[in-house]
Amino acid sequence: MLVVMKRGATQKEIDAVIARIEEFGIKPVPLPGAERVAIGTFGSTSRAAAEAVESLPGVAEVVPVSRPFKLASREVIAEDTVVSVDGVPVGGGAPLAVMAGPCSIESREQTLATARAVRAAGATVLRGGAFKPRSSPYAFRGLGLDGLEILAEARADTGLAICTEVLSPGDVEAVARVADCLQIGARNMQNYALLDAVGEQPKPVLLKRGMSATVEEFLLSAEYVLARGNRNVILCERGIRTFERYTRNTFDVNAIPLLKRLTHLPVIGDPSHGTGKWYLVAPIALAAVAAGADGLLIEVHPSPDHALSDGFQSLTFENFAAAMTQVAAVARAVGRPVADAARA
Repeated sequence: MLVVMKRGATQKEIDAVIARIEEFGIKPVPLPGAERVAIGTFGSTSRAAAEAVESLPGVAEVVPVSRPFKLASREVIAEDTVVSVDGVPVGGGAPLAVMAGPCSIESREQTLATARAVRAAGATVLRGGAFKPRSSPYAFRGLGLDGLEILAEARADTGLAICTEVLSPGDVEAVARVADCLQIGARNMQNYALLDAVGEQPKPVLLKRGMSATVEEFLLSAEYVLARGNRNVILCERGIRTFERYTRNTFDVNAIPLLKRLTHLPVIGDPSHGTGKWYLVAPIALAAVAAGADGLLIEVHPSPDHALSDGFQSLTFENFAAAMTQVAAVARAVGRPVADAARA
């Protein structure tokens, strides 16, 4: 259930409601709003509990919540959440946020060149993997801590915010010291220990949909992060695995407007993993923007033919700049400007 307090409810009244909820063995989660406070509850809620709480001073109404994902649901929070990634707003009515960069951090030169190129084309967040989960243990798995140092230098050089992946709970602290946004990759969407760990730190979390995950499973994974206290979650549609073999994945454009209806969290699209082919990235990026995405995640490399991972789906600097021109046109057509790349 969702307990909606009256406008002007006192802190004493709010505390009394929280205490009464706890007496029923239910976990309360305060949700401060711009005008009034709501209190979400988690656990089996009886009719007696709802009636007891609704009778307390300061309570406006008790609303049943039918969704299994509570904190992520629009039933609980109706207004769009805007997540700030080091000053770059993502979600709500904010300009389209574009996160771009190489799949893997391979070298200082490669990373700095890419950061400068994507910034010049309009990106406001640099994405790049220092730690990489790979299907084969023999594939390039990133530079690790050295890669984080390179990302920190790229941020100092360009002013771009940094988004990079974290693979295990033990790495969260080290990655969070450098990253402005921690990415949970598709393979780790249901790594619940990792979701708990990123939920216990304050940096924004970019959660990618698992390759075989339903929309409900995706939102329940977000719920793990939210339930631990971190409300700064960005959802990323990156394609799902189907019977089709001409593309790496099938980009589920349906998921973008559906998620926007079900949840208040920002939703972005990853057309690089969604297609696996560089020449499909721009068209699918345009489709994602037209469908209502709050941002894009695009792989860019100075020489895709020589990339150590995912070169076949990476754009050259020139192709990325051209795609950004098209993205800006579609964004404007649907009433959404692209973020200004210039940062102090």
